[in-house]
Amino acid sequence: MTGKTHIMGGIAASTAVAYYYGFDPVTMAAAGSVGALIPDLCHTKSKIGRKFPLLSTLISSVFGHRTFTHSLLFLLIIYFLATTYIPNDSLSIGLLVGMASHLILDAGTVNGIKFLFPASIKVRLPFYVKTGSTGEQVVLAALTIVTCYYIAVICGITIPIQF
Repeated sequence: MTGKTHIMGGIAASTAVAYYYGFDPVTMAAAGSVGALIPDLCHTKSKIGRKFPLLSTLISSVFGHRTFTHSLLFLLIIYFLATTYIPNDSLSIGLLVGMASHLILDAGTVNGIKFLFPASIKVRLPFYVKTGSTGEQVVLAALTIVTCYYIAVICGITIPIQF
């Protein structure tokens, strides 16, 4: 998935979590958008990889793409660090939700992810799309609609949905 899809995925997931669990939605959305980019530190051409080129090059050289930073192990390490050192729950949970959304979205691509790293097993969802394809644009549109829905609900706007 591209950076914009990951950002929207992080915002959509974190606004939904904010709504259901009573966190601050603005902080959650901001943290979710940042968290959604963190796993791509392993890719030197990604949005976050270009911001931190030395770190990105190091991670990419040691682990490769979609391995360690796209794993349950990395998510658990960040969970420990975030819940230990970030005193704001909306910020720390938003960061983690954004990262989790990234892993789910990348598991929905042709290449999948190595979720159980260091095991070399690739995990891919049964329905997947090619990065940058029309399928990804559909995913981005759906995430945008979900985000708009939760923002409206959080703001108290009633949206009648009839089928």
